[in-house]
Amino acid sequence: MQMTQKRFHRHFATKGLPLYWIIIAYIIVGWFYPIIGLLALICMIGPVVTSIKKGRWWCGNVCPRGNMYDRLLSKYSPHRPIPEFVRTFGFRLFMVLFIFSMFGIQLAFVESWSDVGRVFWRIIVMTTVVGVVLSFIYAPRTWCSFCPMGTISRWVAPKTAPVPSGFTNIHVSSACQMKCKSCARVCPMQLTPYDSRGQEAGYMHPDCIKCGKCTLACPTKIMALRKP
Repeated sequence: MQMTQKRFHRHFATKGLPLYWIIIAYIIVGWFYPIIGLLALICMIGPVVTSIKKGRWWCGNVCPRGNMYDRLLSKYSPHRPIPEFVRTFGFRLFMVLFIFSMFGIQLAFVESWSDVGRVFWRIIVMTTVVGVVLSFIYAPRTWCSFCPMGTISRWVAPKTAPVPSGFTNIHVSSACQMKCKSCARVCPMQLTPYDSRGQEAGYMHPDCIKCGKCTLACPTKIMALRKP
């Protein structure tokens, strides 16, 4: 009898607000009132502005769509490895140019603020559908690995010490033996925080979304999400 191989990555439930209702309400209400689509600007500007001092903190703590991936879709996703090519600079740059080109082309034909809102709403709906599909093929946060706004946030996020005041990241004790890899198993972005064990600056990977799941899953509690 052939044994099925257990998935490395897995769902890990944590406490928090169900912000996914915001994206669900946005899609439903925006269908009837297109002007609502302009609210998408908050989730386009917010992550980039906050990442200057806090890294991709917005993605892991405020983004309603990311919240939906973590709290709803993660329960049913197969949690397969996220394809490496979607994390490459070339693919991410392509997605940034593609999405903003789509915005530009559609905005060239608008005649009212409602039309502008409809453009934003349509892009959000289409990318959400793509994100949901990828969640059931690969992992919940597959879309977040090449999300245009997440990519721009990554580009402007602090990558080396010294870091801005208020910046928090994962700090791993030098006592970590990297044997259980529990932190990597539950990381929504499928990163490896244990690689930074004993480093004073902490885990400086620009795709870390500061969700803190790894610190909660650590069996020996030698990881912490804090300021340097």
